[in-house]
Amino acid sequence: MASAVHAIAGDQPQMRFIDFVESMSTDDLEEALRQAADEVDDGEGVLFLTDLPGGSPCNRALNVLMRREGVEVLAGVNLPMIANAAFERDGATLAELVAVLQEIGASSVQNMRQTLEAAMAPAECEASDGL
Repeated sequence: MASAVHAIAGDQPQMRFIDFVESMSTDDLEEALRQAADEVDDGEGVLFLTDLPGGSPCNRALNVLMRREGVEVLAGVNLPMIANAAFERDGATLAELVAVLQEIGASSVQNMRQTLEAAMAPAECEASDGL
């Protein structure tokens, strides 16, 4: 995911990507999340973007949220949400960023069969004055 975001948005010094690998305990994960929050927090808050609601990264990010002011957690995120976090965060409050990313996430999930069928459907023309 980090390489995809880098390709789309370039270097993002205030973003950290933490891989929760098999050899890492959930305590290690939480410590890595806390450390990342310390590194990137410029006083405007920290937003954790996690994959699965209820998964270990989400749950451990919630532990950080409960113990630290200015932290939000979004779960179930996708690449458009993560990439847009880089573009949308400047000039936005943490609450505004969360709202924008939720909208992007909802709109980026598409049924491509429906999209294709709509694009291939013949256009209906309305006749005006018999012409």
